[in-house]
This record gives sequence, C-alpha cells and structure tokens, in this order.
Amino acid sequence: MAAGTNPPGAATAQQWTGREARLLRHALRLSVRGFAAYLGVAARTVAKWESGGTSTVPRPDTQAILDTALARADAGARTRFEVLVTQAQEAGRAPEPAPRYDYEAWTDDLDRTVACLGRQEFRLARTLLDRWLARFEPNSSDRQGMYLYGRSLRLLGEVRQDQGALRGPLSAEHVYRQALRVFTELESPRRVAQLELQLVVIDEMSGQLDAAAARYESLTADERLSPHDRTRARLWVGTALSKRGLHETATHHIVPAIREFEALEEPADWSIAHQKLALAHRGAGDLTAAGRAIDVALTNRVDDTPLQQVRLETAHAHILLSDTATADSGLAILDRTARISTRYGLMHQLRSIDSIRRRFESR
Repeated sequence: MAAGTNPPGAATAQQWTGREARLLRHALRLSVRGFAAYLGVAARTVAKWESGGTSTVPRPDTQAILDTALARADAGARTRFEVLVTQAQEAGRAPEPAPRYDYEAWTDDLDRTVACLGRQEFRLARTLLDRWLARFEPNSSDRQGMYLYGRSLRLLGEVRQDQGALRGPLSAEHVYRQALRVFTELESPRRVAQLELQLVVIDEMSGQLDAAAARYESLTADERLSPHDRTRARLWVGTALSKRGLHETATHHIVPAIREFEALEEPADWSIAHQKLALAHRGAGDLTAAGRAIDVALTNRVDDTPLQQVRLETAHAHILLSDTATADSGLAILDRTARISTRYGLMHQLRSIDSIRRRFESR
C-alpha cells in the first residue's frame, strides 16, 4: 500500500512489514515506546512487529496508520527512511530469521519481577532475571533484546540495592553501570538519565552526601528525566542535606517537592516526602513539626510494602526516641522493624536501625 499523501519523491512503502516499521522508527529517531505513542498503538505491538521482521505484515488499518505516520514525518525523516529502505533492498535481504528469544515472555517476566520487588521477594525476582540474563548474548544489532537486557540489569541492580549490596563486583553499582552502557549504546536518553539518578542514590546510601546533593541538584533540571523523576531528585537533595546535618536547608528542598508531588498526583511519593520532612524537622530540634509530618506520612501511607513499612516506622521510631516520654515506644518499633528487615533481607535498613539504636543508647 503506497503512502499516497507523501509529496513527490518522498519515501513510500508498497506494503508495511515489521522491517519497514522498524526502519521508519529509526528514521524518526524514536524509541520503541516513543514510536508506539507516535502511532497510537501499544509498545508491545511495535516490539512484536520488529521481532517478526519481514514475516510480520500488520493489518490493513495499521498499514494506513503507518502510511499516515510517514506522510506527517518531516522531510529529514522521510529522506532517512528512503535511504534505509533502499539500503535494505540493495542488500537483497532474505526474510529475517525468527527471533532467538521469546521477547514477549521476557517482558512478562520483567513485569513479574517488578511485582516481586514490591513485595521484597528477592529470591523469585533473581530467578526470573537470571533465566534471561544467563541465556542472552548481548548483540548490538538486536535492539529489542538489548533493551530488555538493559531493563533486566537495572532490575537486578534494584534487587541488590534493596538488599544493601551497594558497591563491589556483585553490587547494585556494578550492575547499574552495565545497564547504563547498554542504554547509552541504544541512545535512550531517558533510561540513561534514570540510571544516572540511581547511581547518585548509591552514592548517598554509601555516605557520599555532599557529592550526592550536588548531583541530585543538577538532575532536578535535567530534561531527559520526567517531571516525576526530577521531583524525586529534588526530594533527595533534601534527604542528602538532612543526613549531612543541614536540616533547615533540607526543608527548603523537601517542601517544594511535596507540593510538586501533589500537583503530579503521586500520593506514594507525597507520603514519603512527609516522612523525609519529619526527619529534617527532628534533626533541627522541632519535635512538634516532626510529629505533625510523620503523622501525615503514617496516615497516608501508600503501597505499604515491607521495605516502605520499615523505612516509615524506623523514621517514626527515630522521632519517638528523641523524647524521653516516648522513647520506650520508639524502641519497641525499632525491634519490630529489625525483625521485618531480617525476615526480608533488608540489610541496609537493618544497619540503619542498629545505628539509631546505638546512638540512642550512647546518650
């Protein structure tokens, strides 16, 4: 089917197959997800076309959508498409072989992994990830496989981060840097920036607070990130500053982040930000304000996973321990959070709980 609305001399496709769809995406310089949004179809649909190559022929209504997409592309993109199609034809390619990997099953396993991370089911998450990481052979020409490989590495990094393995050859940092290289090669700026943000989190968790605060600050204005991620970076500037002892300065970042999360309709992060605000007020010695903020976080807790439960209740205990009248309640909460941390293998949280207890006892 020709794209009849194109101007004379523009590229056309007599019939769209998965190969031509992929070439159009490359000509438009879009990711799979971005191309899907451009067409108004699901990202999985685009991935299925591309994995099928010339053996996949979209339905007639989809052929028309691709015709329209090519017609409304700018002149540069149409020229790039024409060159890519011509090169493919001159190469005399045979139909592309069937993919070596079941990308749909891989995508499903990644969705299952995300759910496992939410429940801190680390063993099952590792099983789901390892079955693909062990069998996939990185190949720069297999863009879909490389994209899923990069996602798998990032999720493995999150597993290791939640378990407290921050640095070293088997650490979250090591795997995040592997994923960063993959998405840099794939020219996926959003994914690259997200991984840069995760690496700053590792710096903060490792105690590099000044460097982390400065890097978070730079990412608050990074257009590669979504407004949600930029707001998270703003919140984490305050977190790093509060840990550094600059509590009042920290609130100047946390309070705007709370307002932005409310505008973005992100209730989970809005609640977490109140938890961070409570700790900043506690550090500044304002236990009344700290109590108000932690009450908001406790009342509006969302996605109450074991990890978030431990973080929130540890913050609550920390505030209670600051007042001799409520110290016993704080110790009881610390005991409970320590048991949960041990049960789920949340070693970084367990170290934080032990540190709070030691500081309290040393007083």
